[in-house]
Amino acid sequence: MEREALLARLRERIVGYAAYKLTRDVAEDVAQEVMLVLHQKYPQVSGMEELVPLALEIARFKITAHFRKAHRRGEDRLVPVDDLPLADAGPNPSEYAERKERLERLEAALARLEGRCRELFRLKLQGKSFAEIQAILGAGSLNTVYTWDYRCRQRLLELMGGREANR
Repeated sequence: MEREALLARLRERIVGYAAYKLTRDVAEDVAQEVMLVLHQKYPQVSGMEELVPLALEIARFKITAHFRKAHRRGEDRLVPVDDLPLADAGPNPSEYAERKERLERLEAALARLEGRCRELFRLKLQGKSFAEIQAILGAGSLNTVYTWDYRCRQRLLELMGGREANR
């Protein structure tokens, strides 16, 4: 039997041997690498009794190298994405309850604010700038509006129960 026909039959045996331990695609790659080694390094070997054991030994080394490489990269420990639980994007019930409670405290505190602070927050919620608020409220300077804003936020925080209650 001539060498090329022998190598074609041998390739099928190598694919079968490698497919026993690997996927079919990887087994095809291993067989191709074995054939490349046989052509480049062992062109003088032509007998069936020498070529088969040599090819299977090379295939065994290639398979071992594949497993080492997969382990080194962590590919053997991967979990399929389909098996992972999906995270809920929405807030959990305790976060929802805390947010609702904070909102209720904010509404109650806003209702108890005095005139200028209530007006200042209303204008800020409408998207007015501090310069526009200065003109509407008739403040002498922009720094006065900043001071009012700071004091009103402090007062709102007090009415809501302080910093510790709003965490």
